[in-house]
Amino acid sequence: MAITVDRTGVGEYKEAENDDSPVRFQLSEAEAAEIFGLAGKLGYFDHPLESGLKVAFMGAKTFRFEDGARKNEVKFNYSEDLTARALADWFERIGESEQLLSNLEVSAKYDKLGVMKSLLLLESFFDRKRLVDTRQYLPLLDRIAKNESYLHQARLRAASLADEIRAAK
Repeated sequence: MAITVDRTGVGEYKEAENDDSPVRFQLSEAEAAEIFGLAGKLGYFDHPLESGLKVAFMGAKTFRFEDGARKNEVKFNYSEDLTARALADWFERIGESEQLLSNLEVSAKYDKLGVMKSLLLLESFFDRKRLVDTRQYLPLLDRIAKNESYLHQARLRAASLADEIRAAK
């Protein structure tokens, strides 16, 4: 996956770097500030982050910073640097959030019986504070809650989750 975020919190999620239909999202100012604060603590990726330890391959990660003429990039599998791990976690959360939204959209459109499973998964991520830009879920949750073609339990869960998201703001 490829995720880009600018300082205003405007972001783009792609399933692959050459994805023709990226998903756009908007982080809060505080979320964007935290991401860029972590990048700043890492010197905007001007030094290696790889731990050098013999660990299982956990997927190549690339952090890239571009600001005018300044361009830095660092690749690693595993880092012992807690700041790098915190930043990687932010991007994992963004990716998870966009994948959950996509799964719910597909279920809502093609698998009305599967909507409940998608909602339960979404709710578990929300409860564990793993979702970012929760506002993006509200139109779909509201549509599910009001549409009688979905199971009653799914409509109730969608409405309840939408209320929780609104209350968390």
